[in-house]
Amino acid sequence: MKKIKTDVIVLGAGPGGYAAAFYAADMGKSVTIVTLPDNLGGVCLNRGCIPSKALIHATEVMNDAMHAADWGIEFKKPKIDLDKMRNWKNSIIEKLQGGISMMAKGRKVDVVLGRGLLEDANTLRVESDKGQIFYEFEHLILATGSKPAMPAAFDLGNKRIMTSTEALDIEDVPERLLVVGGGYIGMELGTVYASLGSKVSVVEAGPGLLAGADKDLVRPVLARAKKNFESLRFNVRVQKMATKGKQIEVSILDDKDKTTKELFDKVLVSIGRSPNSANIGIENTKVKCDDRGYVEVTEHLQTTAPNIYAIGDVAGGILLAHKAATEAKIAVDAICNNTPRKKSEVVIPAVVFTDPEVAWCGLTEIEAKEKGIKVNVAKFPWAANGRALTLDRTDGLTKLILEPATDRILGVGISGVGAGNLIGEGMVAVEMGATADDLAHITHPHPTLNETVMEAAEAFYGHSAHAAPKRK
Repeated sequence: MKKIKTDVIVLGAGPGGYAAAFYAADMGKSVTIVTLPDNLGGVCLNRGCIPSKALIHATEVMNDAMHAADWGIEFKKPKIDLDKMRNWKNSIIEKLQGGISMMAKGRKVDVVLGRGLLEDANTLRVESDKGQIFYEFEHLILATGSKPAMPAAFDLGNKRIMTSTEALDIEDVPERLLVVGGGYIGMELGTVYASLGSKVSVVEAGPGLLAGADKDLVRPVLARAKKNFESLRFNVRVQKMATKGKQIEVSILDDKDKTTKELFDKVLVSIGRSPNSANIGIENTKVKCDDRGYVEVTEHLQTTAPNIYAIGDVAGGILLAHKAATEAKIAVDAICNNTPRKKSEVVIPAVVFTDPEVAWCGLTEIEAKEKGIKVNVAKFPWAANGRALTLDRTDGLTKLILEPATDRILGVGISGVGAGNLIGEGMVAVEMGATADDLAHITHPHPTLNETVMEAAEAFYGHSAHAAPKRK
């Protein structure tokens, strides 16, 4: 079989995959993207970040309308049209997919729809609707992403047991919904369904919500969830599930070793994700995976097969779209003999689109404690911020993690409405090695939520106009 020659093949077309392909093309390489049909844009665009944020926005608007009476504006009770909401969400996906296709054509990147399988370290076989196509490549970038984890004990083949993929289809609004897992996916989608009218219960094996985030940042999310959800239960585990007519019977083991059985109309399992490293022919190369299936890579994302790189979810670490896109540039720079950054040198921000949002970057207070790193912490509560008051959302907090000897900003955490948009300033501060004094002297526009970053720094030095004076 004749082989098509190309410089770089990218296996997977998510935010890491297409970013790698486009950057490699910009560097003068001939590039081919191989992706499964209907998967251009990957999980993030089709079954993750984008559709979930569309639904979150829609339900936030509905919640604002319901609370507008407090501001002197009354609306009728919102009427929900799930079909129209779903079509709107899907239209966003289609527009973004079209944009990626246009960018690929503009760069002369060949997009091939099919299943890619490595024959060896230089050959990829693609099973497409046009038959088998063979490619000979100099370099290959694995960007196959991940999928929702579903324990065998929960996988009953019942459509009432959902992962995030099915939950985003919003086929209906179940009367009672159980969310298994109090991480960011479970809390985001739980918030959507609660806003649509479901009685949502969350069960989490750990002691609280959003593991990894500082407790003071999570506190506003917990407070609002207690109001909007039917129940939040921690240190409990789901033992098994069973189909009971049109409901799911769930056996829940609490922290006192007592098992209770409850009925739910639907269950959302959101306990993590698994890498898509199987069934792509890795075993035909020298590429190695760890015991969880994540591809082992160097600081420059190179695998144990020198001409094969891996980025994004399949390479492990934080499973975030922007992390994959950043790693795409590192891998391509290594392939092109540019001077790449090391992946350990990159600061990756985290954003949870709950109500309110939570965002952080750099060192967290939890990490500092675990690693024995001494830090100073500066905080500014949003109750003293004028813009937060005008939004009727004072349930926020901005905090800075500072190096004691220099006041250099090691980390930033924000909890509050729009925190995801605000964390960019924190990223610049951490990446550029700014100090609290730098932030305190940068003029911020008023009235804005951005001022809370400046005022956290000012409060640290004891001269914030909107915070109590620092005790001497």
